[in-house]
Parts: sequence; C-alpha cells; structure tokens
Amino acid sequence: MTMGAEHRPVRMCWLVVSLLLLSFLASCGTPADETLFAYTGEEELPGQLRGILQRGTDFLHPQPDTASLEAMPHAGVHPLGINVFLNQEVEERKRDRSLEMIAEAGFQWVRQEFPWEDIEIHGKGDFVDRRNDLDGDGEVDPVDAWAKYDNIVTLAERHDLDVIVRLSNPPAWTRELTNTIGAYAPPDNLSDWGDYVYTTVSRYRGRVRYYQLWNEPNVYPEWGEQPVDPAGYTELLCEGYRRAKEADPNAVIISGALAPTVSLDPGPGPARGMSDFVFLQRMYDAGAGACFDILSVNDYMLWSGPTDHRLRPLNINFSRPIYIRDIMVANGDADKPIWIGEMNSNAVPNDPAIADVGAYGQVTLEEQARYAPLAYERIQREWPWVGVANFWFFKRPDDREKNQAMYYFRMAEPDFTPLPVYGAMKAYAAELTPTLYPGTHQEDHWALTYEGAWAEGGDGKDPVREFRRSAAEGAAIRFVFEGARLTLVPGPEAGEVVVQIDDGNPRRVALEGAPVDLVKGWRGGRREVALTAGPGGMSVDALVVRGPWRPARGVILGLVGAAAVITWASVCVLRRR
Repeated sequence: MTMGAEHRPVRMCWLVVSLLLLSFLASCGTPADETLFAYTGEEELPGQLRGILQRGTDFLHPQPDTASLEAMPHAGVHPLGINVFLNQEVEERKRDRSLEMIAEAGFQWVRQEFPWEDIEIHGKGDFVDRRNDLDGDGEVDPVDAWAKYDNIVTLAERHDLDVIVRLSNPPAWTRELTNTIGAYAPPDNLSDWGDYVYTTVSRYRGRVRYYQLWNEPNVYPEWGEQPVDPAGYTELLCEGYRRAKEADPNAVIISGALAPTVSLDPGPGPARGMSDFVFLQRMYDAGAGACFDILSVNDYMLWSGPTDHRLRPLNINFSRPIYIRDIMVANGDADKPIWIGEMNSNAVPNDPAIADVGAYGQVTLEEQARYAPLAYERIQREWPWVGVANFWFFKRPDDREKNQAMYYFRMAEPDFTPLPVYGAMKAYAAELTPTLYPGTHQEDHWALTYEGAWAEGGDGKDPVREFRRSAAEGAAIRFVFEGARLTLVPGPEAGEVVVQIDDGNPRRVALEGAPVDLVKGWRGGRREVALTAGPGGMSVDALVVRGPWRPARGVILGLVGAAAVITWASVCVLRRR
C-alpha cells in the first residue's frame, strides 16, 4: 500500500469533520476564521479545527467549579498591571521615564521585586551597600541600600501608580551553604525571613499595601538547587504572612505566583518542577489557606492565543487559571481572588543566535500586540474572580540578554522605543469603559463612580461585609453593566433608592436589607445605571450581575463535536470494510 492510500481514510475523516464544523460556523453569521479563533486561540485552520473538536468534548468530563457569583475582596480593582525592573536602572531619570510611559499607557499597577539580597546585603540588620567604588578612588563608597527602593515608591506615587512589592531572593549569608545551594534557595532560619518582611512592610506602611511573598516556588530554580517543596514553601509563606500583618494589619498578602507546568519531577534541574495543580493542593494540605489573602499564578499565552477556551489539564493554555480556581473552591477559598503575576506572549524572532527559541511559544510582534488587549478583555468579561493581571514585562535596562528568548516578552526597548504592543495597550486602555460583567461585585469596585457624600459601614474586620451608605439625600452611584439581570445587595439599614436605567423613567425602590432586583430579563445588553439615594438614604454592599440565558458553549460545541466524532468514526469504519 502506498503512503497516500494508507492515509486516505484519515484524510476523508478530517474532511467530514471540517465540513461539519464549517457548516455550523457559517450558520452563525460570523467569518469562520474569527469564530474559530475566538474559541480556540489558534491562528491556522488545522489547529482551529482540532481545537474546536477538543473544545466540543469538554462536556464529557466534569467541569471546574469557579463559584463565579461568590463575593470577595480585591477582585474589583483596576486590572492593568505590568512588571518592571526599576531596581536595575542606575539612573533615576530612567526609572521616572519608565513609570511615565507606563502611566501614559493606562496601567495602574507596577509589580516590582525588592530583592532581599540587594537590601540586607552583608549580614543581619545591615542595610548599607558596600559593594561599589562609585568615585573610582579605590575605596568602597557605602550607600543606603533602601535609597533606591524608597525612590521607586516615591516615583510611583508621583505617577499615581500602585506598587505590588515582591519579596524574594535571600542573601547568601542566610544559608550555611551560601549560594552553593542556589541563589534563590530559602533561608536556613525562617525568622530571618520574617524579620526582613516585617522591616520592609513597616518601612512602607501607609504607602504600599500589597506584598507578594516569593515567585514560582513550584519550579526550578526558584527554590534553589533542591527539589521544590510545597510544605516548605507554606512554612515560609505563613511566617511572612504573620510578620507582615504584625507590621501592618492592613497589608494584603499575595502568595508566590505559581508557574504553569505539567511536570511531576520536583528536581532539581532545568525543566524540573511540580504541577501547579499538585503543588497548590499540597500547599492547602500544609495549611496555606490561612496564610494569604490573594492567590497568584502566572498565565502565559505559549502555544495559542488568549481566546483558547479548551480545558485540557495536561496542556498549558490561557484557560489554566480556571482549574486553579476550582482547586481554591474545593478547599474553601472561594472568597479569595486570583491575581496574575505574569502574562504575555513571546515575540522572539527566528534567529539561530537566540537561545531557547520556541520554549515560550512564538508569535509575531503584531500578534503580541493583538493578544494582550484580548487577554485583558477576556479576564474582565469571563473571570470575575481575577483582579490584577500583570503584563510581563515593560523593559530591560540593557540588551545584553537579547540572545535569550525571554528578552522578547518586552514592551519597549532599553532605549524606551515602544514596540507595537505598547501602542495596542495604550489604545485599549484609552477606550476601556469600566464595566460590571457577570459576577458579584463589591461596593468598592473600580467601575463604580460615587457622587455626593458617602460613609463606610461594617465592622472593619471582614471586607466582604463592609458596605457604603449615603450620608445625604441625592448621593448617587453611576456605572455600566453588561448582562441580563442586576441585583442590588444593600447594607442592613432600611432606605430608598431611585433607579434609572439608560434614559428610562426613574423609579423608586424600597430597601429593607434584602437583595433587590433592579433589572430582570433573559436577554443580555449593555446598560448605564444611576442609583440615587432617596429621603431615607440608601446603602450598597454588592451588585450582582447575571448573564443572559443561552445554551452553554460547551453543550453547543459538544453536540457539534459529538456529531463530528460519530460521523468520523462511521466513515472510518465504512472505509475499512
């Protein structure tokens, strides 16, 4: 049998499947390539057809439970964040220029590492940097190790940016084996780590609120030259959490971002690590649930785009946080959000001089510029349990790493020349209307605009139970929501609210402490809402948006996929007879 004849049945099967899928998509009134990309994140037709078939079989296995209507703090924040390496910029003007461009592009958050090894450098309690001869006279010139980081916080404040401080990288003196066990290995004595966390949080109390403890503890080399250890990381996390809260009870602690990996070899060694799913469950088993306020993951677009909706636990795609969320819900953490520590696609060129081309996927600069806004849009529309997503990264201080694939995640060149993704994100942010999408949204959601006098209510202990109440008649809240149903969850006090939807007639609604439906329907839409306090005042604890009724995507695609599979199998059987 010739090679062509051998594969003819397979080609016939794929042809039947393709015709079925294309017929279905044509009936939707949308160009097939756009619809296929919107479900699969694949650019080429063969990958799109394979992806839509895989997506269609998702209904055959249990679906993750994301508890999307669960109330939680720290989710309704401005979603645009970006990673920076300002500590590596020697000149203040370059730090300032970086933050200026970031603010101009519409970002609200910068994720910046405060490396322990660069602050408490030479020994316990020693915060003086004696590593450099700055004036060339042959003598060491001592420098306050905090000065650079104080400057970063000050510059961020000047540009109205919030800082997520990442604490990691212990100095060599914290380990008996120094850096021979790895520069990222944990300290021998966790109390040294706790003291560093306490000192840092105390120093920036009232200026920085969000702290992330470690990064990618589930993969090599972030736990040093030793196997990764979820129980060991949990001990470190809990020590840091306890000491941070001692320093500032209002500090919000973010767990170290888990790297997406399917590896089950804890290492040490390149490409070694532990599946983020397994690592997280073992963290919970060790008691980590009591030691963070926000869970963090990294979510890259490696081999498909941000619209890849396939749920394939053994493959890494942009939908992976859905499984992480399912693990959180199963362990009683449905009321905590996820923040994405790093997110981007890799625009590495085809150059044999560059190491690891394709290790992080490979897209064009134009695709990178298209994917980033789509990623942020999907997060806001579909994942109400995600808060900040941090683009990886703004720029490196120089181009010495241009022979490495990692360098090509950048948004700007070292000389501040912006790449296409910078312009794309700037345009996206400029046109972005803060919107309440399906989910439960707290009273401090960034999409809500308050007018007039308001006061805080609640016991100040549980953020989910806090609410806002009007301090005078006529105080108002304005916002846009997209969905079919809108429910106001008021505070415990009785009152009255005047509701106006778009240009409709205002209507008065009594508040008696129980949820009240303000909009009811089964068809979705985008609406502008104004809620005005009546004579009795009003309060708001949360706003719940529900989407329109429609057959689940998985059911639709499942039926199409099942039909395709049955047809494929039938044709194959007939061809072999």
